[in-house]
Amino acid sequence: MSKRKTAARVALLVVGGGSLAAVVYIMVRRLGLNPDLDFGAGAYYYADIPEYEKVLDWDVYQAQLPFWVYLVLFLAWGALMFWLWKRIDRRK
Repeated sequence: MSKRKTAARVALLVVGGGSLAAVVYIMVRRLGLNPDLDFGAGAYYYADIPEYEKVLDWDVYQAQLPFWVYLVLFLAWGALMFWLWKRIDRRK
């Protein structure tokens, strides 16, 4: 095995292991959760929070383009990512 592949494998293991350790630490310590809102696994979905629409100042966010433009951009981004994923997957 070449030195480059070995270094990449070591880097992958270090980053993956560090990420896994961070995730376990955050879950065990229950960091980022609001103790007043116990919704279980869906706690991060804003739709679950009662009266969430009162939390933000909605007048600040004004769309500059029609809705369909944002929709087309979203779908184009998804198509691009799917195409890239298929291309990357084919190289293996």
